[in-house]
Amino acid sequence: MPRSLDGLVLAPVADQAPGQVGTRTRFTYHERDGVVWADYAGGDVVRGHLVGTRAGDRLDFRYVQLRTDGSTASGHCVSTVVELPDGRVRLEESWEWESRHGRGTSVVEQVTAHDR
Repeated sequence: MPRSLDGLVLAPVADQAPGQVGTRTRFTYHERDGVVWADYAGGDVVRGHLVGTRAGDRLDFRYVQLRTDGSTASGHCVSTVVELPDGRVRLEESWEWESRHGRGTSVVEQVTAHDR
């Protein structure tokens, strides 16, 4: 199993549609006993939270966020945890909005202190 996500900061490798997470968004992950959670903000997201579970290299979580235009959104995501050759962590994600129509895929990767 790839290493723990606890204390790691991750960021999307590409921008999504306006009003969603983007390369300026930072996720700070926590993990304990199969439970994962994160706070995130940046770009079009003022504040976001996610909470869910981890089984091996699979994460299953719900997320909710407040955007800069004052609207809120929520959804469900399933991610695969991958350890990169340089030792950083990547999450390969499949997500779907629950508060509106839409679904997609995305990739977030661990950032170094320099990139935060």
